Order: sequence, then C-alpha cells, then structure tokens
Amino acid sequence: MPIADTARLSIRRITLDDAAFLLKMLNEPSWIANIGDRGVRTLADAERYIEARILHSYRTAGFGMYLLATKSQGQAIGVCGFFKREALPDVDIGFALLPEFWSQGYALEAAAAVMAYGKQALAFARVLGITTPGNQRSGQLLEKLGFRYERLVQMPPDNETLKLYACTP
Repeated sequence: MPIADTARLSIRRITLDDAAFLLKMLNEPSWIANIGDRGVRTLADAERYIEARILHSYRTAGFGMYLLATKSQGQAIGVCGFFKREALPDVDIGFALLPEFWSQGYALEAAAAVMAYGKQALAFARVLGITTPGNQRSGQLLEKLGFRYERLVQMPPDNETLKLYACTP
C-alpha cells in the first residue's frame, strides 16, 4: 500500500521482498561514498538489514525508509524516508536513487511527496536533513524543498562532520 503517489512514482513501505533491490542500492558507490557502507553483501544480509533497520523503524517509530517505484513499469529506482537518530533533536529525511535515474527530477518529486506525508500523516513540525560536506547535489535538493543550512554537526559513532539543514514543513 503506497504512502504517497506522485505523477510518476509510487512510494511505499519496504518489505522483505525488496531485498534484491536493497542489496543493489546499498552497494552503489554513490551510496557508500555519501551515506556509508552498511556491510550488506548478500541477499541474506539485505534481508537482515531490512528486518533490523527498516521494519524495526516502522514498528517502533511508525515511519522509516520507503521504496520509490516508477508507476509506468513498477521498477524500483531508489529510496526516500525519515529517520530518528539519537544524535539529532528531530527526524531527518534521507533519499538515494540508482545513478541511472539521477537528473530526471525523481528525487525532488519523491522527497516533496514524503515531506507532505510527514506533515499531514505524521504531524512533523520540523524535519532535518544531513549531508556530507561534498554532497552539493543533496544540499541543493534540500534547499529546493525549503530546507535551510544551519551548521556543521559531528555525528556518532565516528564523529563524522556533516552539514545540517532544517525545515518546518
């Protein structure tokens, strides 16, 4: 069941049936460089990741990462969703697409729909976004969504320096 639909995308909760796609997504060089290596190398690893991180978040927080699929072919192209990290005072939004779907407006389309869902269905008063300092494309997308850069933050566990953006949807 979709949490949102856009002109070109269906956005829904991830299930264990999405393990093959998540395996591919989590091992994209752009994911590893900008988000981090999650150590997911096999289909079984992907299933464990979905259970421990994504389904757990749905159960405990009521939200999480969602799958983006094209309406035209039902093809999974990326993920977008909300996270609640202990090191941040509010939820943050995250997004990633397979490289072949970059620069086509999908990330903005998906993130805008997920933000609307966060405001309407989840009643978020404030949403954060974090990016690596060199990830200008994600920073620009956050700004298009109405986020404003606030400051640099140190994120555990390795005290990585990230740029913090905030938005009141």
